Amino acid sequence: MSTPHTTATARYEGHLRTEATHTASGTVIQTDAPVDNHGRGEAFSPTDLVGTALGTCILTTMAIVAERHQLNLVGSSFKMEKIMSQEPPRRIAQLNVEVHLPASLGDTERRLMERTAHTCPVALSLNPEIKQEVRFVYEELS
Repeated sequence: MSTPHTTATARYEGHLRTEATHTASGTVIQTDAPVDNHGRGEAFSPTDLVGTALGTCILTTMAIVAERHQLNLVGSSFKMEKIMSQEPPRRIAQLNVEVHLPASLGDTERRLMERTAHTCPVALSLNPEIKQEVRFVYEELS
């Protein structure tokens, strides 16, 4: 049963798969355990979603600031690499995010976007023991 404050619900489907529903929109995502942890790896793992949340939060927060400054970030993207700890307990040890932004941004705009990326809500919410490496690539976007 959903309450007005419920953000998402999820149901375990068996075979280490869940199906989660965003309450407000009805959008559905599935997760699978990764292959290296007894799963099939046929969908995002829960820890993949953490890294993806960091990347999408960076892009979204930069876009909010860009709109305020009348900058166009359409076509910007990210690549994310998640590194799990080698020793127990199993956890995310490091998230590497490579952010691709328009080459047309000037030095001041680049500094603004980079500062914004490092202060997005997900970056600030992650455990400080998770190393966050964010790299910026300025290029012609397609």
